[in-house]
Amino acid sequence: MSDFMWHKVSDKEKEDIERQAKGIMDSFVGKLASVEGRLGGEAVVERDVCERAEDGGKCAEMSRKIMFENAPNFDEDFIIAEKGGW
Repeated sequence: MSDFMWHKVSDKEKEDIERQAKGIMDSFVGKLASVEGRLGGEAVVERDVCERAEDGGKCAEMSRKIMFENAPNFDEDFIIAEKGGW
């Protein structure tokens, strides 16, 4: 249990930690490279239609009733938004 308690790290321990971390990262990079090789590089998605059709800049219809039904808090003509709660 005492191994998990905080203690000052010596220079030798720092070197050991750096060596272990480098070994872990090198191992991960090697395994990642083998996965990328099996996938064939970049993923490409072929689609028949790549872009949306222009609709002349018209706004979608939305009624005030639906908008206020979806709002968690509202007062007559105003939606009450959360302020600084996040």
